[in-house]
Amino acid sequence: MGVAALCATAWAQAPAPAQTPPPAAQTPASEPAEIPTPAPVKVATPIQYPRLELFGGGTYAEAGLFNAGHWAGLYGWDASLAANLTHWLGFVVEGGQYYGTSKIPTGTQAPFPNCGVFCPTTTPTFDVKTREYNILFGAQFSRRKYERWTPFGELLYGHQGTRGQATAVGTEFTEIGTGRALVAGGGADFKINPRFALRFKADYFQTGTDFAIGGKKKQDNFRFSVGVVIRRVHKKKRTLEDEGQTEP
Repeated sequence: MGVAALCATAWAQAPAPAQTPPPAAQTPASEPAEIPTPAPVKVATPIQYPRLELFGGGTYAEAGLFNAGHWAGLYGWDASLAANLTHWLGFVVEGGQYYGTSKIPTGTQAPFPNCGVFCPTTTPTFDVKTREYNILFGAQFSRRKYERWTPFGELLYGHQGTRGQATAVGTEFTEIGTGRALVAGGGADFKINPRFALRFKADYFQTGTDFAIGGKKKQDNFRFSVGVVIRRVHKKKRTLEDEGQTEP
């Protein structure tokens, strides 16, 4: 009986068997997050422009070089060289010449002498063989936005000279005067290819000629020019992007 009591006591003090926990639910493996692709960076392409432009062509002027009240249609030539510092600004040196016949009223002959020294036989006007030259310097402003056309404006200042020769009663008289010249106007270039272009322009052409007879006066003239432009093309350096390559 004692042994049975000791066994019962030992059995009551024995620990209960540990319960096995239920298996944990398996969480599905998450997919790696996608790395966003960076947006392409837009790089501004610099405007290409010629460094030098050589122009040459014909020109026509409606001019009153002797302040006679009569317009003379004078033909000539015009040439210029422009050095472009930027795509919109260039400095220009220009030269030209006009020639033709001007009409001078017989009653008011200045800058030619009046009757007594020089008396024309024709009336109401007499012919004067006219030549004018000019050398100008200034700036040219271009708008290089379009594929074929390049509009521009120009402002030039410089020196000019006028020569008039008339004949009457067997006497030949030549009057020469010089003074300042001012040009303000513009035009447009039509691109033929990267090296050549056609130029059309129209300008206000003001002269201030000082003659021996009549003194210094201002003359308001207008001119129109058409010609060819030869361009020195600036070659762009090749880059990896131009050759279809990328940096490692």
